[in-house]
Amino acid sequence: MADPRSRNCPYPLNELLLVALCAIASGADDWVSVVKWARLKLDGLRRFLPFDNGIASHDTFSRVFALLDAERFEGCFIEWMQQLCPSLAGQLIPIDGKSVRGSHGGGVNMAHLVSAWHSSAGLVLGQVKTATKSKEITAIPALLDALDIKGATITIDAMGCQREIVQKIVCKEANHIVAVKNNQASLAQAVEALFAPTEAGVCEGRLQQDISLDKDHGRLQTRRCVVAQAPTGMDKQPHAWTGLKSVVMVESTREFINGRDKGKCSTEWRYCISSLALNASEFNRQVRAHWSIENSCHWVLDMTFSEDDPLARHHRAQAGRSQAPLA
Repeated sequence: MADPRSRNCPYPLNELLLVALCAIASGADDWVSVVKWARLKLDGLRRFLPFDNGIASHDTFSRVFALLDAERFEGCFIEWMQQLCPSLAGQLIPIDGKSVRGSHGGGVNMAHLVSAWHSSAGLVLGQVKTATKSKEITAIPALLDALDIKGATITIDAMGCQREIVQKIVCKEANHIVAVKNNQASLAQAVEALFAPTEAGVCEGRLQQDISLDKDHGRLQTRRCVVAQAPTGMDKQPHAWTGLKSVVMVESTREFINGRDKGKCSTEWRYCISSLALNASEFNRQVRAHWSIENSCHWVLDMTFSEDDPLARHHRAQAGRSQAPLA
C-alpha cells in the first residue's frame, strides 16, 4: 500500500495497518477501540515494528484509512491471504454476504461484505464490499475472479444461484454446491418435484440417503440428506446449469427436548444443485459445513495471551457466545 499522506508523519503506514488488522481481528469495532486495544498491547506490537512514537490517535487512524485506495487495499489483502493458502484444491470455500452492524449513519448506508471463507483453515480469503445485499450477484463474480479456486468446492446460498456464477466456477476448474430457492422459480420447482413422494420415480439413478443426529442446547436436530443424479432434462432450457451432476435435498427437523418449549418440533427443507457426484453422507457434511462462514467468520486474536487483561477477557466472552475460535 502507498502512503496517501503528502508529508512525513511520526506514525508510519505499516504501523497503522498492523494495529488496525490485529485490533479489528481481536474484536475492536471503531477507531477509539482500536487505539485503546493498541495501547494495552504496545509491548506485544513492538515485537514486530518499532512504534518509536507510540500509538497514533483515533483521528489519525480515521483520516489515513479514509484516504486509502479501498480497491487496492482489497487486492493487497487477497494477495496476502493467498500466500497463507497457496492452493485451494480439495478445500471447501463457502461464499456469503453479511451486513456490517454499526457501519451506517450520517447519510451513509450500512456496508455489506461478501466474503470467501476457508472452512478448514478458518481464514477469510477475500472480501468485496457492496452497496446492498441485492448487489451480491455482481460481487460474487468479482470475488471469484480474484481467487485461484482451481480444484476447490465453492458453496453459495440461494442469492448466488445464477447461471453466470455457476458457469464461472466451472470455467475456473472448481466444483460448486449452490442452494436453490424461488429466485430461480422454474429450477426450484423442478428440483422439489424430484423429491416429492409421487414424483420420485422420474429421478434417473438411485436415490441415496444419509441421516445425522445432533444434540445441543436442549435441542435434538435430525438432518436427512437425499441425493439424486441430475436428470438429463436439466441440461436443457430453462434448466441449463453448467456441469450439473447432482440434486440434493436436506430435511432438517429440530425438536426441543428441554425447557418451556419441550416437545415443540419444526421441519425445514433446503435444496441444492451441484457439479459433484458424491454420496449422501459427504453431501450432508459439506452442506452443513457451508454454515461455518456464519458461525466462525469473525475470528478472534489475542496477541499477549494474557488471562488478566480485561479487554482480552471481554473478547473471549464474545468469542464463546459466537462459537468463534480464539487464535
